[in-house]
Amino acid sequence: MQRTQACFTISNTHVFKHQLLQWAQSFEEVVWLDSNEYQHSYSSYEAVLAVGALTALKTDYFHAFDALKEYRNHTKDWLFGYLSYDLKNDTESLTSSNIDDVEFPDLYFFQPQKLILIKENKVTFSYLPMVDDEIYDDFSAINSLVGMEIKSHPPLTIKKRMDEDTYLQQIAALKSHIYRGDVYEANFCQEFYATEATIDPINTYHKLNDISRPPFASFLKLENKFALSASPERFLKRNGTHVVSQPIKGTARRAENMEEDEGLKEALRTDEKERSENIMIVDLVRNDLSHYASKGSVIVEELCKIYTFEQVHQMISTITASVALEIDSVDLIKSVFPMGSMTGAPKIAAMQLIEKLESTKRGLYSGAIGYFAPNGDFDFNVVIRSILYNAEKQFVSFSVGSAITARSVPEKEYEECLLKAKAMRTVLV
Repeated sequence: MQRTQACFTISNTHVFKHQLLQWAQSFEEVVWLDSNEYQHSYSSYEAVLAVGALTALKTDYFHAFDALKEYRNHTKDWLFGYLSYDLKNDTESLTSSNIDDVEFPDLYFFQPQKLILIKENKVTFSYLPMVDDEIYDDFSAINSLVGMEIKSHPPLTIKKRMDEDTYLQQIAALKSHIYRGDVYEANFCQEFYATEATIDPINTYHKLNDISRPPFASFLKLENKFALSASPERFLKRNGTHVVSQPIKGTARRAENMEEDEGLKEALRTDEKERSENIMIVDLVRNDLSHYASKGSVIVEELCKIYTFEQVHQMISTITASVALEIDSVDLIKSVFPMGSMTGAPKIAAMQLIEKLESTKRGLYSGAIGYFAPNGDFDFNVVIRSILYNAEKQFVSFSVGSAITARSVPEKEYEECLLKAKAMRTVLV
């Protein structure tokens, strides 16, 4: 669908981004994607905002990818939304029967009436014809906004879905499957939650983002459900015939002392257990991408490289491939979903054990938030380090996990989960 575009120069990108997200709160459908000016490869935009649905697709997992493919081919326009982890039940003969208190639909995408893209100090407004007469008024209104009143929410009591003893027992059970050869690696997750919870989503997002500064941050509002994500991980990006995936496996804490911090970073880089976990997932991603990749085009550009973020050091690998232009983007995503970093190897067996041993339905957690461009290009993050909020039910949830292998020490895996949970807990209590 043809859009009307207008480009403006902005003097202070940081201030404008805050004003933009504040302005967006009057809409029922909002997707905000922010790179936080993190210098990394394969970046297309500094930030993107999509608001106001002209059309939308909301569905459960049953034939969800077919519905998304039809929707994308019909609209031939920008689409923003998410893929929940439980779309695994569409790609394989699997089920999801664990408790779900957040209640996000399995898949939700919308065609935004208003799209705003930021790159360096340029902002492009891309509006559908029925609202294109509002571009200049909207730009003026956004610039006129002053700082929001900071609202504090009532103290939340964060509860564990499983206590530490239960967690250790489940890890022991998972390792017994590993010793039997059922799987080599599985990502095991646990949920933390609060009931009767009232939070200010936009203020909570800003606090989480400010202490994390990740390259794949996102704020999602769909009716009365919110995702506040400080994700450091890209799931999958397509640019024409080029595809890139950047799985994370390997985490170390930061230290205030620079010398100690460098020591922690180096220890992660040389940790054989962490490297083996990462390499297993790299092999899985290479295999997944090979389903549609041109022969011989799957390349590991970076193996076990250490990236530093505000809260943690992460071990990240970068895998690229070439695909023919005629390969449908939804088919491509379906062939690699869910992402290897949040499942395990072999993938199907790992997902079966995850469903058996975890206590909650993952839902949007360990799914993906992102967009499709009209030409089929796309970019999606991995929904980790994220707070999910059902405002109607007053329910807040965040989950964390780690990769379990034969070398895993259950107590250390539990400590890693607490480290990953630190940022979310900090902004909620």
